[in-house]
Amino acid sequence: MLSFSTSSPLLKKCAKLLSSRTFSTCKILRAQQMTVRDALNSALDEEMERDERVFLLGEEVAMYDGAYKVSRGLWKKYGDKRVIDTPITEIGFAGIAVGSAMAGLRPICEFMTFNFSMQAIDQIINSAAKTFYMSAGMVNVPIVFRGPNGAAAGVAAQHSQCFGAWYSHCPGLKVLSPYNSEDSKGLLKAAIRDPDPVVFLENELLYGVSYPMSDEALSKDFVLPIGKAKIERPGQHVTVVGHSKAVETALDAAKELAGQGIELEVINLRSLRPLDIDTIAKSVAKTNHCISVEGGWPQCGIGSEICARIMESETFYHLDAPVVRVTGVDAPMPYTKSLEIAALPQPYDVVTAVKTLLGVK
Repeated sequence: MLSFSTSSPLLKKCAKLLSSRTFSTCKILRAQQMTVRDALNSALDEEMERDERVFLLGEEVAMYDGAYKVSRGLWKKYGDKRVIDTPITEIGFAGIAVGSAMAGLRPICEFMTFNFSMQAIDQIINSAAKTFYMSAGMVNVPIVFRGPNGAAAGVAAQHSQCFGAWYSHCPGLKVLSPYNSEDSKGLLKAAIRDPDPVVFLENELLYGVSYPMSDEALSKDFVLPIGKAKIERPGQHVTVVGHSKAVETALDAAKELAGQGIELEVINLRSLRPLDIDTIAKSVAKTNHCISVEGGWPQCGIGSEICARIMESETFYHLDAPVVRVTGVDAPMPYTKSLEIAALPQPYDVVTAVKTLLGVK
């Protein structure tokens, strides 16, 4: 067993660090780690406890604890009336959820994957999104449609599509796309409390990943604002904008480039509709360059919208080069692992785009 005397130079150095004002930056080292899955589960539990109108329905959400265990323990705690297993008929249970929202409840409608939400898109768009407008503001539809979105691993074309651009195209919806555990908890709680329909796009590959949770985020009162992006990493040379797993891709690229003297400013959108163009504009005014990163297809994507917003505003005059999009390949997702990797944005794609933009070899 090692021991040190109180006069040890090492202990003196540690004491000086502990007493210094700069030690406040080390708080993150004490932050509790939590998986995205557990953060979502915590948000569901806290909001169901807070408001008896909140209930969850979907395929295997109750007795099986959810296909991805996001609803683990909720059926045992809240019972059959508030955690409801449904038949495999998305248009049916989405319609039940929308109707119950119109009647004053606050349903959370889980799709086993958002690819299956296409079966229910009439209920999401024609029933949920448009009702407040068509009722002249008389009928709110406080509903959350949630589940995994975008590419997972080895599940091929019919389970790998990103619907961020699809749903953010539609007025009447709010569309959220969290990255880490704090995003997932704070945004899901905000979505459940919101009076309007919210599409909540999770990522299957991130469910089991742990991220630090601040004391504030662990609180039952923690709610993140809808429509506000977050600067995940400050930088001065290039603004890189992404959502969901693309934020991780951008951060990995930023680490690699930092060793070469290039500092990326990485923006985590969090919200796709409304889109926080102000945060993007302020960043571009500083860096004079912009790259968007997304796992979805290039045509009419989130990056396309960001390009258009910049082109149509004064932000355009801050650019030293055109905006660059790093996207998924314009093809259905292959099943083969090697092709799947080639079809999705990788950190080296972002690194290449940055160097090309800056004219660096």
